Amino acid sequence: MRRSIIAGNWKMFKTCAETRAFFDALIPEIQNVEHCDIVVAPPFTALSTAVDETEGTRVAVSAQNVHSEKEGAFTGEVSVRMLTEVGCTYTIIGHSERRQYFGETDESVEKKTLASVGGGLNAIVCVGEILSERDSGQAIEVVRRQVRIGLGRLTESALSHIIVAYEPVWAIGTGRTATPEIAAEMHAEIRKIFAEIYNPAAAYALRILYGGSVKPDNISALMKKEDIDGALVGGASLDPASFVRIIKYS
Repeated sequence: MRRSIIAGNWKMFKTCAETRAFFDALIPEIQNVEHCDIVVAPPFTALSTAVDETEGTRVAVSAQNVHSEKEGAFTGEVSVRMLTEVGCTYTIIGHSERRQYFGETDESVEKKTLASVGGGLNAIVCVGEILSERDSGQAIEVVRRQVRIGLGRLTESALSHIIVAYEPVWAIGTGRTATPEIAAEMHAEIRKIFAEIYNPAAAYALRILYGGSVKPDNISALMKKEDIDGALVGGASLDPASFVRIIKYS
């Protein structure tokens, strides 16, 4: 049985003071939550604060990005070792905004993923199509390519540290949400690709999250689908009350 994950991606929001206030409100409300793993991804500047605030709780801390090299002349970048030192146990890789605004490719996603799991981080690897690809019937083809190139050369031991997040780009921050049926169809396809690359057991064990305008009022319908194992939540994770409602979807 795959364990569900609810992950909040704060993007470029919240100072250290705001991070402390968020967890002061969140932690008391989720102390008895046992049905899912909880992950929060603050901006780099608030990671240390988040780690301190979540010590001894059920919440894990994730970075939103990472560099594939161990060190070097890469101004503005952060390595796996730096993240693990501060207390991160997860990182997000290949988010659509990283691909769209910062030129990330399937090849760079692969490098970052291999570096992350090799250095002790769990990798939440994002895949998903843009609206024109969906409308032209290329959605499955695009996602298959992203999975094969970005995740097609992992070792068996690395697979347990991989979480895939399907995020239809046309449903991120737009208020449009893929129906549970659309999301479940792509999740099943991703699992099928993993079975082709690796084996049916690895495909069954893979946890696949849905990301794209997830809110308290649609999380339950999404989570009822067999192949949806959780959510990568954007804007709705910034408010502790909203995030609690999503966490307590069951």
